[in-house]
Amino acid sequence: MEILKPLGGEVSVHMRASVDDVWALVSDVTRIGEFSPETFEGEWTHGATGPAVGARFRGHVKRNGVGPTYWTPCTVTRCVPGEVFEFAVGLSAESAINTWGYRLQAENEGTRVTEYFRLTPAWYLRGYWLLLGRLRGRTNERGMRTTLERMKAVVEQ
Repeated sequence: MEILKPLGGEVSVHMRASVDDVWALVSDVTRIGEFSPETFEGEWTHGATGPAVGARFRGHVKRNGVGPTYWTPCTVTRCVPGEVFEFAVGLSAESAINTWGYRLQAENEGTRVTEYFRLTPAWYLRGYWLLLGRLRGRTNERGMRTTLERMKAVVEQ
């Protein structure tokens, strides 16, 4: 049954770079505009200056790369240097619409980086996913692949 499938997706890319170098890149929200086709800038807010559980930031998004344009508030929900950087999108982690993150794993003299997203399993988001999930999921997966390939080009220099 479609509604029971995961409300999200993920993309993995191998980078010929150390876990520490990749971590520094994926956990620096101020650099996301260099890589993402939708989020063109990010900034720490509420006194945060770097990645830590509970740190707040906001991303300036141009939906689908064309609009509308808006700011999204985010809260870091998981932060294990060299392993995972994850954040909830919404006014608070408890009221998140979705969660995005990066998992890192040392592999073949480099790092396997997996970017992922998961919608919160609320009834209205399940309905959205049932109707538009396949289309939005493909868009997100293309965007994640673009983001990771652009990051790869930077860390492999």
